[in-house]
Amino acid sequence: MSPTPPETENPAADFEAAGTPRVAVIGAGITGLSLTHALAERGVESATYEATDEVGGVVQSEKIDGHVLEIGPQRLRLTDAIRAMVTDLDIADELVTAADDLPLLVYADGKLREVPRSPKAFLRTDLLSWQAKLRLLAEPLTSDIDPEEPAERAFVRKFGTETYTNLISPIFGGTYGSDPAQMPAKYALKPIMGLEKRDGNLLRPALSRIFFDDGETPPPATFKSGLQRLPEALAERYEDRVRMETPVTEIERANVDQDNEDREWLIHTANGTEQFDRVVVTTPAGVTADLVEGVDEASAAALRELNYNPLVLVHLHSKAVADGFGYQVRRTEPLKTLGVTWNASLFGRDGLYTVFMGGMHDPGAIDRDPEELGETAAAEFEQVMGVEAAVLNVARIPKAFPAWDRSWAASERVDLPDGITLATNYTGRMGLPARVREARKLAGELSQ
Repeated sequence: MSPTPPETENPAADFEAAGTPRVAVIGAGITGLSLTHALAERGVESATYEATDEVGGVVQSEKIDGHVLEIGPQRLRLTDAIRAMVTDLDIADELVTAADDLPLLVYADGKLREVPRSPKAFLRTDLLSWQAKLRLLAEPLTSDIDPEEPAERAFVRKFGTETYTNLISPIFGGTYGSDPAQMPAKYALKPIMGLEKRDGNLLRPALSRIFFDDGETPPPATFKSGLQRLPEALAERYEDRVRMETPVTEIERANVDQDNEDREWLIHTANGTEQFDRVVVTTPAGVTADLVEGVDEASAAALRELNYNPLVLVHLHSKAVADGFGYQVRRTEPLKTLGVTWNASLFGRDGLYTVFMGGMHDPGAIDRDPEELGETAAAEFEQVMGVEAAVLNVARIPKAFPAWDRSWAASERVDLPDGITLATNYTGRMGLPARVREARKLAGELSQ
Protein backbone atom coordinates (compact mmCIF):
# COMPACT_ATOMS: atom_id res chain seq x y z
CA MET A 1 0.00 0.00 0.00
CA SER A 2 1.39 3.39 -0.95
CA PRO A 3 1.36 6.60 1.04
CA THR A 4 -0.67 9.53 -0.24
CA PRO A 5 0.99 10.81 -3.41
CA PRO A 6 2.38 14.31 -3.39
CA GLU A 7 0.67 17.08 -5.29
CA THR A 8 1.87 17.55 -8.83
CA GLU A 9 1.25 20.29 -11.36
CA ASN A 10 0.05 17.70 -13.85
CA PRO A 11 -1.22 14.52 -12.16
CA ALA A 12 -2.42 13.25 -15.52
CA ALA A 13 1.12 13.09 -16.84
CA ASP A 14 1.53 9.56 -15.50
CA PHE A 15 -1.32 8.35 -17.68
CA GLU A 16 -0.23 8.40 -21.28
CA ALA A 17 -1.76 5.27 -22.72
CA ALA A 18 -3.23 6.23 -26.08
CA GLY A 19 -6.59 4.97 -27.24
CA THR A 20 -7.86 3.82 -23.84
CA PRO A 21 -9.77 5.80 -21.23
CA ARG A 22 -8.32 6.91 -17.93
CA VAL A 23 -10.47 5.45 -15.17
CA ALA A 24 -10.97 6.65 -11.60
CA VAL A 25 -12.04 3.92 -9.18
CA ILE A 26 -13.51 5.17 -5.92
CA GLY A 27 -13.29 2.67 -3.07
CA ALA A 28 -10.69 -0.03 -2.41
CA GLY A 29 -13.06 -2.80 -1.41
CA ILE A 30 -13.02 -6.10 -3.25
CA THR A 31 -14.94 -4.64 -6.22
CA GLY A 32 -12.68 -1.62 -6.60
CA LEU A 33 -9.45 -3.58 -6.26
CA SER A 34 -10.64 -6.39 -8.56
CA LEU A 35 -11.47 -3.72 -11.11
CA THR A 36 -8.02 -2.18 -10.62
CA HIS A 37 -6.49 -5.60 -11.29
CA ALA A 38 -8.62 -6.26 -14.36
CA LEU A 39 -7.93 -2.80 -15.81
CA ALA A 40 -4.20 -3.27 -15.32
CA GLU A 41 -4.38 -6.62 -17.12
CA ARG A 42 -5.97 -4.84 -20.08
CA GLY A 43 -3.48 -1.98 -20.12
CA VAL A 44 -6.01 0.61 -18.99
CA GLU A 45 -4.63 3.40 -16.80
CA SER A 46 -6.46 3.94 -13.52
CA ALA A 47 -6.23 5.39 -10.04
CA THR A 48 -8.07 3.95 -7.05
CA TYR A 49 -9.04 6.19 -4.13
CA GLU A 50 -9.54 4.81 -0.62
CA ALA A 51 -10.66 7.11 2.20
CA THR A 52 -9.31 4.96 5.04
CA ASP A 53 -5.99 3.36 5.92
CA GLU A 54 -7.31 -0.17 5.23
CA VAL A 55 -8.46 -1.92 2.10
CA GLY A 56 -11.16 -4.54 1.79
CA GLY A 57 -14.40 -2.70 2.46
CA VAL A 58 -16.73 -5.23 4.09
CA VAL A 59 -13.94 -7.82 3.95
CA GLN A 60 -12.12 -7.33 7.24
CA SER A 61 -10.01 -9.83 9.19
CA GLU A 62 -8.59 -9.48 12.70
CA LYS A 63 -6.43 -11.64 14.92
CA ILE A 64 -7.63 -11.76 18.54
CA ASP A 65 -6.26 -14.09 21.20
CA GLY A 66 -4.54 -16.11 18.50
CA HIS A 67 -7.74 -16.59 16.47
CA VAL A 68 -8.27 -15.27 12.94
CA LEU A 69 -11.70 -13.60 12.98
CA GLU A 70 -13.65 -12.48 9.94
CA ILE A 71 -15.54 -9.22 10.57
CA GLY A 72 -17.77 -9.66 7.55
CA PRO A 73 -17.92 -12.49 4.99
CA GLN A 74 -16.68 -15.77 6.46
CA ARG A 75 -15.58 -17.39 3.21
CA LEU A 76 -15.46 -17.07 -0.54
CA ARG A 77 -16.02 -19.51 -3.39
CA LEU A 78 -12.82 -20.29 -5.24
CA THR A 79 -14.12 -19.65 -8.74
CA ASP A 80 -11.83 -19.83 -11.75
CA ALA A 81 -11.53 -16.03 -11.81
CA ILE A 82 -10.56 -15.82 -8.15
CA ARG A 83 -8.17 -18.78 -8.45
CA ALA A 84 -6.45 -17.08 -11.40
CA MET A 85 -6.20 -13.83 -9.43
CA VAL A 86 -4.76 -15.61 -6.41
CA THR A 87 -2.21 -17.38 -8.60
CA ASP A 88 -1.23 -14.14 -10.31
CA LEU A 89 -0.77 -12.47 -6.92
CA ASP A 90 1.45 -15.36 -5.81
CA ILE A 91 -0.62 -16.10 -2.68
CA ALA A 92 -1.98 -19.52 -3.69
CA ASP A 93 0.12 -21.17 -0.99
CA GLU A 94 -1.80 -19.14 1.60
CA LEU A 95 -5.17 -20.58 0.58
CA VAL A 96 -7.21 -22.76 2.91
CA THR A 97 -10.04 -24.68 1.26
CA ALA A 98 -12.92 -26.76 2.60
CA ALA A 99 -14.90 -29.64 1.14
CA ASP A 100 -18.10 -28.58 -0.59
CA ASP A 101 -19.99 -31.67 0.57
CA LEU A 102 -20.07 -30.56 4.21
CA PRO A 103 -23.65 -30.36 5.48
CA LEU A 104 -25.57 -27.15 6.09
CA LEU A 105 -28.24 -27.33 8.76
CA VAL A 106 -31.33 -25.50 9.98
CA TYR A 107 -32.32 -25.34 13.63
CA ALA A 108 -36.05 -26.10 13.82
CA ASP A 109 -38.24 -27.51 16.59
CA GLY A 110 -35.30 -27.78 18.96
CA LYS A 111 -33.07 -29.81 16.64
CA LEU A 112 -30.47 -29.32 13.93
CA ARG A 113 -31.83 -30.67 10.64
CA GLU A 114 -29.95 -31.19 7.39
CA VAL A 115 -30.52 -29.05 4.31
CA PRO A 116 -30.83 -31.44 1.34
CA ARG A 117 -27.93 -30.86 -1.02
CA SER A 118 -27.63 -34.38 -2.43
CA PRO A 119 -30.02 -37.25 -3.30
CA LYS A 120 -29.25 -39.08 -0.05
CA ALA A 121 -29.70 -35.91 1.98
CA PHE A 122 -33.00 -35.19 0.23
CA LEU A 123 -34.31 -38.64 1.14
CA ARG A 124 -33.12 -38.67 4.73
CA THR A 125 -33.66 -35.08 5.84
CA ASP A 126 -36.37 -34.49 8.43
CA LEU A 127 -36.33 -30.76 7.71
CA LEU A 128 -39.15 -31.40 5.22
CA SER A 129 -42.01 -33.88 5.56
CA TRP A 130 -42.81 -36.26 2.72
CA GLN A 131 -45.84 -34.13 1.95
CA ALA A 132 -43.59 -31.08 1.54
CA LYS A 133 -41.15 -33.03 -0.63
CA LEU A 134 -43.99 -34.17 -2.90
CA ARG A 135 -45.38 -30.63 -2.98
CA LEU A 136 -42.17 -29.52 -4.65
CA LEU A 137 -43.10 -31.59 -7.70
CA ALA A 138 -46.05 -29.29 -8.35
CA GLU A 139 -43.82 -26.23 -8.86
CA PRO A 140 -43.89 -26.41 -12.70
CA LEU A 141 -47.69 -26.05 -12.52
CA THR A 142 -47.43 -22.65 -10.83
CA SER A 143 -47.30 -19.36 -12.71
CA ASP A 144 -44.07 -17.44 -13.11
CA ILE A 145 -42.87 -15.13 -10.37
CA ASP A 146 -44.52 -11.72 -10.57
CA PRO A 147 -41.82 -9.05 -10.27
CA GLU A 148 -44.12 -7.01 -8.05
CA GLU A 149 -44.94 -9.75 -5.51
CA PRO A 150 -42.94 -10.15 -2.29
CA ALA A 151 -40.32 -12.89 -2.27
CA GLU A 152 -42.18 -14.68 0.52
CA ARG A 153 -45.39 -14.91 -1.51
CA ALA A 154 -43.49 -16.12 -4.56
CA PHE A 155 -41.70 -18.86 -2.61
CA VAL A 156 -44.83 -20.05 -0.78
CA ARG A 157 -46.81 -20.12 -4.00
CA LYS A 158 -44.12 -22.04 -5.87
CA PHE A 159 -42.90 -24.45 -3.18
CA GLY A 160 -45.45 -24.52 -0.38
CA THR A 161 -45.62 -23.09 3.13
CA GLU A 162 -43.59 -25.80 4.87
CA THR A 163 -40.66 -25.61 2.47
CA TYR A 164 -40.66 -21.84 2.71
CA THR A 165 -40.81 -21.79 6.52
CA ASN A 166 -38.33 -24.59 7.21
CA LEU A 167 -35.88 -24.17 4.36
CA ILE A 168 -36.13 -21.10 2.16
CA SER A 169 -36.81 -18.43 4.76
CA PRO A 170 -33.88 -19.32 7.06
CA ILE A 171 -31.46 -19.83 4.16
CA PHE A 172 -32.51 -17.04 1.78
CA GLY A 173 -33.63 -14.56 4.43
CA GLY A 174 -30.68 -15.38 6.66
CA THR A 175 -28.20 -14.75 3.85
CA TYR A 176 -29.43 -11.20 3.40
CA GLY A 177 -30.43 -10.59 7.00
CA SER A 178 -33.79 -9.61 5.52
CA ASP A 179 -37.44 -10.61 5.78
CA PRO A 180 -38.56 -12.06 2.42
CA ALA A 181 -42.03 -10.68 3.11
CA GLN A 182 -40.51 -7.21 2.75
CA MET A 183 -38.45 -7.97 -0.36
CA PRO A 184 -40.12 -7.35 -3.76
CA ALA A 185 -39.21 -10.05 -6.24
CA LYS A 186 -37.99 -7.63 -8.89
CA TYR A 187 -35.19 -6.52 -6.58
CA ALA A 188 -34.53 -9.64 -4.49
CA LEU A 189 -35.10 -12.50 -6.94
CA LYS A 190 -33.53 -11.38 -10.20
CA PRO A 191 -31.14 -14.37 -10.45
CA ILE A 192 -33.93 -16.81 -9.54
CA MET A 193 -36.27 -15.24 -12.07
CA GLY A 194 -33.49 -15.63 -14.63
CA LEU A 195 -33.31 -19.37 -13.89
CA GLU A 196 -37.08 -19.65 -14.22
CA LYS A 197 -37.01 -17.93 -17.59
CA ARG A 198 -34.14 -20.11 -18.78
CA ASP A 199 -35.55 -23.48 -17.68
CA GLY A 200 -39.27 -22.79 -17.79
CA ASN A 201 -39.61 -23.57 -14.07
CA LEU A 202 -37.59 -23.62 -10.84
CA LEU A 203 -37.91 -27.34 -10.12
CA ARG A 204 -35.48 -28.30 -12.84
CA PRO A 205 -32.52 -26.21 -11.57
CA ALA A 206 -33.33 -27.20 -7.96
CA LEU A 207 -33.34 -30.91 -8.75
CA SER A 208 -30.29 -30.51 -10.95
CA ARG A 209 -28.39 -29.07 -8.01
CA ILE A 210 -29.52 -31.88 -5.70
CA PHE A 211 -29.55 -34.91 -7.97
CA PHE A 212 -27.15 -34.11 -10.79
CA ASP A 213 -24.45 -32.04 -9.14
CA ASP A 214 -21.30 -32.64 -11.17
CA GLY A 215 -19.06 -31.94 -8.21
CA GLU A 216 -17.55 -28.90 -9.89
CA THR A 217 -18.99 -26.30 -7.54
CA PRO A 218 -16.09 -24.03 -6.53
CA PRO A 219 -14.93 -25.00 -3.04
CA PRO A 220 -15.28 -22.69 -0.02
CA ALA A 221 -11.97 -20.99 0.71
CA THR A 222 -10.16 -18.43 2.81
CA PHE A 223 -6.55 -17.52 3.56
CA LYS A 224 -4.37 -18.42 6.51
CA SER A 225 -4.46 -14.83 7.73
CA GLY A 226 -8.11 -14.29 6.76
CA LEU A 227 -10.08 -13.13 3.73
CA GLN A 228 -8.65 -9.63 3.90
CA ARG A 229 -5.41 -11.08 2.58
CA LEU A 230 -6.88 -10.95 -0.94
CA PRO A 231 -7.60 -7.20 -1.06
CA GLU A 232 -4.34 -6.52 0.76
CA ALA A 233 -2.41 -8.48 -1.87
CA LEU A 234 -4.19 -6.58 -4.64
CA ALA A 235 -3.33 -3.25 -3.01
CA GLU A 236 0.29 -4.31 -2.61
CA ARG A 237 0.51 -5.33 -6.27
CA TYR A 238 -0.99 -2.05 -7.47
CA GLU A 239 0.47 0.35 -4.92
CA ASP A 240 1.28 2.73 -7.77
CA ARG A 241 -2.45 2.98 -8.55
CA VAL A 242 -4.01 2.92 -5.08
CA ARG A 243 -4.22 6.18 -3.12
CA MET A 244 -4.71 5.26 0.53
CA GLU A 245 -6.18 7.73 3.04
CA THR A 246 -7.32 9.90 0.15
CA PRO A 247 -11.06 10.52 0.39
CA VAL A 248 -12.70 11.93 -2.70
CA THR A 249 -14.46 15.16 -1.81
CA GLU A 250 -16.25 15.79 -5.08
CA ILE A 251 -16.84 14.46 -8.56
CA GLU A 252 -17.23 17.27 -11.05
CA ARG A 253 -17.92 17.37 -14.75
CA ALA A 254 -14.92 18.87 -16.56
CA ASN A 255 -16.69 19.41 -19.85
CA VAL A 256 -20.34 20.46 -19.82
CA ASP A 257 -20.68 20.37 -23.61
CA GLN A 258 -23.58 17.92 -24.01
CA ASP A 259 -22.56 17.22 -27.60
CA ASN A 260 -19.17 15.93 -26.53
CA GLU A 261 -19.38 12.16 -26.14
CA ASP A 262 -15.89 12.05 -24.60
CA ARG A 263 -16.97 13.90 -21.49
CA GLU A 264 -14.27 14.06 -18.84
CA TRP A 265 -14.52 14.15 -15.07
CA LEU A 266 -12.60 15.83 -12.29
CA ILE A 267 -11.86 13.95 -9.08
CA HIS A 268 -11.19 16.32 -6.19
CA THR A 269 -9.30 15.32 -3.03
CA ALA A 270 -7.46 17.25 -0.35
CA ASN A 271 -4.28 16.58 -2.31
CA GLY A 272 -5.45 18.11 -5.55
CA THR A 273 -7.47 17.28 -8.64
CA GLU A 274 -7.08 14.60 -11.28
CA GLN A 275 -8.91 14.32 -14.57
CA PHE A 276 -10.44 11.11 -15.96
CA ASP A 277 -12.56 9.89 -18.83
CA ARG A 278 -14.58 7.45 -16.73
CA VAL A 279 -15.42 7.16 -13.04
CA VAL A 280 -16.46 3.94 -11.28
CA VAL A 281 -17.91 4.34 -7.78
CA THR A 282 -17.86 1.24 -5.56
CA THR A 283 -18.78 2.82 -2.22
CA PRO A 284 -21.96 2.26 -0.11
CA ALA A 285 -25.08 4.05 -1.28
CA GLY A 286 -24.93 6.86 1.29
CA VAL A 287 -21.29 7.65 0.52
CA THR A 288 -21.98 7.47 -3.19
CA ALA A 289 -24.86 9.92 -2.77
CA ASP A 290 -22.53 12.51 -1.23
CA LEU A 291 -20.04 12.06 -4.08
CA VAL A 292 -22.56 12.49 -6.92
CA GLU A 293 -24.62 15.23 -5.26
CA GLY A 294 -23.12 17.92 -7.45
CA VAL A 295 -23.47 15.85 -10.60
CA ASP A 296 -27.06 14.68 -10.24
CA GLU A 297 -29.04 15.79 -7.21
CA ALA A 298 -32.04 13.54 -7.98
CA SER A 299 -29.88 10.42 -8.19
CA ALA A 300 -28.14 11.33 -4.94
CA ALA A 301 -31.50 11.73 -3.19
CA ALA A 302 -32.62 8.33 -4.48
CA LEU A 303 -29.44 6.63 -3.29
CA ARG A 304 -29.99 7.98 0.22
CA GLU A 305 -33.34 6.18 0.39
CA LEU A 306 -31.84 2.69 0.00
CA ASN A 307 -31.98 0.68 3.22
CA TYR A 308 -29.20 -1.48 4.59
CA ASN A 309 -29.60 -4.15 7.24
CA PRO A 310 -27.53 -3.92 10.44
CA LEU A 311 -25.60 -6.98 11.56
CA VAL A 312 -23.94 -8.16 14.76
CA LEU A 313 -21.17 -10.76 14.65
CA VAL A 314 -20.25 -12.55 17.88
CA HIS A 315 -17.16 -14.74 17.69
CA LEU A 316 -17.21 -17.63 20.13
CA HIS A 317 -14.69 -20.23 21.23
CA SER A 318 -16.09 -23.64 22.13
CA LYS A 319 -15.10 -27.27 22.49
CA ALA A 320 -18.17 -28.24 20.49
CA VAL A 321 -17.57 -30.97 17.92
CA ALA A 322 -19.29 -30.11 14.65
CA ASP A 323 -18.86 -31.13 11.02
CA GLY A 324 -20.41 -28.84 8.44
CA PHE A 325 -20.84 -25.29 7.21
CA GLY A 326 -22.95 -24.32 10.19
CA TYR A 327 -26.63 -23.65 10.69
CA GLN A 328 -29.37 -21.12 10.10
CA VAL A 329 -32.24 -20.65 12.54
CA ARG A 330 -35.86 -20.99 11.47
CA ARG A 331 -37.47 -17.64 12.08
CA THR A 332 -40.33 -19.13 14.08
CA GLU A 333 -37.85 -20.24 16.76
CA PRO A 334 -37.61 -18.02 19.88
CA LEU A 335 -33.95 -17.15 19.25
CA LYS A 336 -32.15 -13.92 18.38
CA THR A 337 -29.52 -15.85 16.42
CA LEU A 338 -29.87 -15.74 12.62
CA GLY A 339 -27.21 -18.34 11.97
CA VAL A 340 -23.79 -19.65 12.96
CA THR A 341 -20.75 -20.36 10.79
CA TRP A 342 -18.63 -23.28 11.97
CA ASN A 343 -15.20 -21.84 11.18
CA ALA A 344 -13.61 -24.66 13.17
CA SER A 345 -15.08 -27.28 10.86
CA LEU A 346 -14.67 -25.37 7.62
CA PHE A 347 -11.09 -24.17 7.87
CA GLY A 348 -9.59 -25.70 10.97
CA ARG A 349 -9.99 -22.49 12.99
CA ASP A 350 -9.50 -24.09 16.40
CA GLY A 351 -12.79 -23.95 18.32
CA LEU A 352 -14.02 -20.86 16.44
CA TYR A 353 -17.69 -20.17 15.70
CA THR A 354 -19.27 -16.98 14.34
CA VAL A 355 -22.81 -16.07 15.41
CA PHE A 356 -24.88 -13.67 13.31
CA MET A 357 -27.59 -11.52 14.89
CA GLY A 358 -29.62 -8.44 14.00
CA GLY A 359 -30.79 -7.96 10.45
CA MET A 360 -34.28 -6.85 9.54
CA HIS A 361 -35.79 -9.18 12.14
CA ASP A 362 -33.96 -7.52 15.04
CA PRO A 363 -32.60 -4.12 13.94
CA GLY A 364 -32.32 -2.99 17.56
CA ALA A 365 -29.52 -5.49 18.17
CA ILE A 366 -27.01 -3.03 16.75
CA ASP A 367 -27.70 -0.67 19.65
CA ARG A 368 -27.54 -3.21 22.46
CA ASP A 369 -24.63 -3.49 24.86
CA PRO A 370 -21.84 -5.73 23.49
CA GLU A 371 -21.73 -7.72 26.73
CA GLU A 372 -25.45 -8.44 26.46
CA LEU A 373 -25.06 -9.45 22.82
CA GLY A 374 -22.22 -11.80 23.68
CA GLU A 375 -24.16 -13.40 26.52
CA THR A 376 -27.19 -13.95 24.29
CA ALA A 377 -25.11 -15.45 21.50
CA ALA A 378 -23.27 -17.80 23.86
CA ALA A 379 -26.45 -18.91 25.62
CA GLU A 380 -28.28 -19.63 22.36
CA PHE A 381 -25.23 -21.44 20.97
CA GLU A 382 -25.21 -23.68 24.04
CA GLN A 383 -28.94 -24.31 23.64
CA VAL A 384 -28.44 -25.49 20.06
CA MET A 385 -25.07 -27.22 20.33
CA GLY A 386 -25.27 -28.47 23.91
CA VAL A 387 -21.78 -27.14 24.69
CA GLU A 388 -20.68 -23.96 26.44
CA ALA A 389 -18.89 -21.19 24.55
CA ALA A 390 -16.76 -18.21 25.53
CA VAL A 391 -17.08 -14.83 23.83
CA LEU A 392 -13.98 -13.72 21.92
CA ASN A 393 -15.28 -10.62 20.19
CA VAL A 394 -18.44 -8.66 19.37
CA ALA A 395 -18.56 -6.63 16.16
CA ARG A 396 -21.44 -4.36 15.17
CA ILE A 397 -21.91 -3.37 11.52
CA PRO A 398 -24.65 -0.72 11.17
CA LYS A 399 -24.97 -1.13 7.38
CA ALA A 400 -23.88 -4.64 6.55
CA PHE A 401 -26.12 -5.79 3.67
CA PRO A 402 -28.39 -4.12 1.14
CA ALA A 403 -31.91 -4.90 2.39
CA TRP A 404 -33.46 -5.35 -1.07
CA ASP A 405 -36.70 -4.20 0.52
CA ARG A 406 -39.33 -1.78 -0.79
CA SER A 407 -36.88 1.11 -0.44
CA TRP A 408 -35.17 -0.33 -3.51
CA ALA A 409 -37.85 1.27 -5.65
CA ALA A 410 -35.69 4.37 -5.31
CA SER A 411 -32.97 2.63 -7.32
CA GLU A 412 -35.12 3.08 -10.41
CA ARG A 413 -34.63 6.85 -10.06
CA VAL A 414 -30.84 6.63 -10.13
CA ASP A 415 -29.86 7.94 -13.56
CA LEU A 416 -26.30 9.22 -13.53
CA PRO A 417 -24.68 10.72 -16.62
CA ASP A 418 -22.64 8.61 -19.01
CA GLY A 419 -19.13 8.31 -17.70
CA ILE A 420 -20.09 7.51 -14.11
CA THR A 421 -20.76 3.87 -13.28
CA LEU A 422 -21.87 2.38 -9.97
CA ALA A 423 -20.43 -1.07 -9.27
CA THR A 424 -21.03 -2.54 -5.84
CA ASN A 425 -23.17 -5.01 -3.90
CA TYR A 426 -26.30 -2.86 -4.27
CA THR A 427 -26.05 -2.70 -8.06
CA GLY A 428 -25.33 -6.40 -8.58
CA ARG A 429 -25.18 -9.65 -6.67
CA MET A 430 -23.58 -9.99 -3.27
CA GLY A 431 -20.65 -12.26 -2.52
CA LEU A 432 -16.97 -11.99 -3.42
CA PRO A 433 -17.17 -14.10 -6.62
CA ALA A 434 -20.00 -11.91 -7.91
CA ARG A 435 -18.01 -8.77 -7.11
CA VAL A 436 -14.96 -10.08 -8.95
CA ARG A 437 -17.10 -11.19 -11.89
CA GLU A 438 -18.77 -7.78 -12.20
CA ALA A 439 -15.41 -6.02 -11.98
CA ARG A 440 -13.94 -8.13 -14.79
CA LYS A 441 -16.96 -7.56 -17.00
CA LEU A 442 -16.83 -3.84 -16.38
CA ALA A 443 -13.10 -3.73 -17.11
CA GLY A 444 -13.79 -5.38 -20.44
CA GLU A 445 -16.36 -2.73 -21.28
CA LEU A 446 -14.09 0.12 -20.20
CA SER A 447 -11.19 -1.14 -22.29
CA GLN A 448 -13.16 -1.02 -25.55
